Amino acid sequence: MAGFVDTSEFRNGLKIEIDGEPFVIEYFQHVKPGKGSAFVRTKIRSLLSGRVLEPTLKSGDKVGVPDIEEKDMQFLYVQGEDYYFMDTRNYEQTFLGEKVLGEAKNFLKENITVSVVFWNGKAIAVNLPNSVDLKVTECDPGVRGDTVSGALKPAKLETGYTVSVPLFINEGDVLKIDTRDGKYLTRVATGG
Repeated sequence: MAGFVDTSEFRNGLKIEIDGEPFVIEYFQHVKPGKGSAFVRTKIRSLLSGRVLEPTLKSGDKVGVPDIEEKDMQFLYVQGEDYYFMDTRNYEQTFLGEKVLGEAKNFLKENITVSVVFWNGKAIAVNLPNSVDLKVTECDPGVRGDTVSGALKPAKLETGYTVSVPLFINEGDVLKIDTRDGKYLTRVATGG
């Protein structure tokens, strides 16, 4: 543990450690009731399991600061259920399991640079860029002039992820996909 932080220093996105497990604060609210002492309502998500807790802490309580480090790493390849990453500065490699990656695996293509989160020297999570460009490998052909507002069709991307896209998208097109919600943003390039 790298030290302690007081509840008065809480902010969204702050990483804290409770009972030896790292969490990130998703929401907090300082409450000062008319009677009794002040307290802090929090909503925290585990960086290890993803479970969400909503503990109430007394104002002035101290919680630990986890030994967290983030490194920019390049995604290399998948072997079985393990996804391998390389530190571009010293060429050290590490891997994360499919279960740990969760939905992030849908947006990983070879050579993409991501931020890998380490806790006590062990890789525990990946932070993706807000959007990635992925090529369409399978979809029904687009029909010229078929621009009905709001009409969508499924398209399979190079990572195996399926996304809903407008009717004018064709196989070979490169699309910008939002990694936060997995939705189509725009077409970057048309397939040749």
